[in-house]
Amino acid sequence: MRPYPDRSPRLFVSRRWPGEVEQALAARYDVTLNEPDAKLGRAALVQAMRTVDILCPTVSDTIDHDLIASAGATVRLIANYGAGVDHIDLEAARAADILVSNTPDVLTDATAELAVLLILMASRRAGEGERELRAGRWAGWRPTHLLGQGVNGKVLGLVGFGRIGQMTAARAHALGMRIAYHAPRRASAAIEAEHEAQFFASLDELATRADVISLHCRGGAETRHLVDARLLALMKPTAILVNTARGTVVNEHDLAVALAAGRIAAAGLDVFEREPAVDPALLALDNVVLLPHLGSATRDTRVAMGMRVVANIERFVATGEVLDRVA
Repeated sequence: MRPYPDRSPRLFVSRRWPGEVEQALAARYDVTLNEPDAKLGRAALVQAMRTVDILCPTVSDTIDHDLIASAGATVRLIANYGAGVDHIDLEAARAADILVSNTPDVLTDATAELAVLLILMASRRAGEGERELRAGRWAGWRPTHLLGQGVNGKVLGLVGFGRIGQMTAARAHALGMRIAYHAPRRASAAIEAEHEAQFFASLDELATRADVISLHCRGGAETRHLVDARLLALMKPTAILVNTARGTVVNEHDLAVALAAGRIAAAGLDVFEREPAVDPALLALDNVVLLPHLGSATRDTRVAMGMRVVANIERFVATGEVLDRVA
């Protein structure tokens, strides 16, 4: 059943999207953009919930129970720009009869590429070298300068083995890495054979065996601080931690302590628990590569994400359903 048979639905887009996506939305619907492209405060999100039919948030927006249940809410679809939805209270949305959609698949390649980039940068101490050169501290080539680690023959331990985890495995395997993984459900024999991947039912055992741990699990309460002082203590002193999943998966204080003490060799982080704030203890360390949430940041990917939102909205307006329903 068409939810808006007699008018164009009203949309609110919480951050600026690529121009061609915004144009596609504006050609079809009554769209309000966040023109300054600044992170919205609570009041602006409440106002949007009370004045539009479809809310289009991003990972930087907290869509919690109180916001969804606010008096006078008119929103019937939360069309999220991104695959992860741990910033949205899905139970509250279901209780309020609000559909929630996401954008799966389209950011898989870009995020896997970035995970491999972080593995290589952390392994080869590329961040340290780049900062040294720019600061004018490079004294020239010498045999013992900034010695890192090669990845050929090393064990990549993937925490989570969905689309992005498997794509990361494929790229790392091409670099000569051996693949191991831990996930809530074991992959099929065919998928394991394709990636020559070894399953570990115990995350602790994977931590003790892997040379690199790369996080590809969901955010939320179940995985909050999954990587903490206890797990870091199980890792090899030469091990590297990479996080392109969600910042909440890592206890940043515990990671900073472990890196400073040399309990693990290095880390590469693209996401942070309190974005855009980063723990000052991490900022002070040389043996961590820090990127500003660039996982899906290619033009092709960001356009594809937006067009997937458009497709979900089109389906909703036509039928009352969506292509990529998560609640």
